[in-house]
Amino acid sequence: MNTKIIMTLSSLFSAIMGLTISFLPNEIIDYLDIESNIITILFIKILGALYMAFGILNWMARGTLFGGIYNRPITMGNLMHFGVGAIALIKIAANSANYSEIIIPLTVIYIIFALFYLYIFKTSPAIVKSKNNSQQ
Repeated sequence: MNTKIIMTLSSLFSAIMGLTISFLPNEIIDYLDIESNIITILFIKILGALYMAFGILNWMARGTLFGGIYNRPITMGNLMHFGVGAIALIKIAANSANYSEIIIPLTVIYIIFALFYLYIFKTSPAIVKSKNNSQQ
């Protein structure tokens, strides 16, 4: 499996989420019909910063070797984020019809990424033979 594609897609997803959440907190609060105060806005902006941090982390690590012992902390961080997020979203999707236009697509995306990162965590990277090694 090409981990560069997975890392690139998850970094783009995280960056888009982070930028949207960071720069549109008032609009998100209005859409969700929750009370707007300084603490709510602060926590939404911090959430956006977390998404952007995962986005930049995954973007910078996308070309490196993943699987087995390689980049295990990055793999585990992503697995925890998408795995726990998927479980939380599944619980909400199963028990609430509110905001289903947001919850269902997010649930699908989180499940897919959680499964990809679980696969990366459980497998060892493929051995790539260089031209120098194959001639010996």
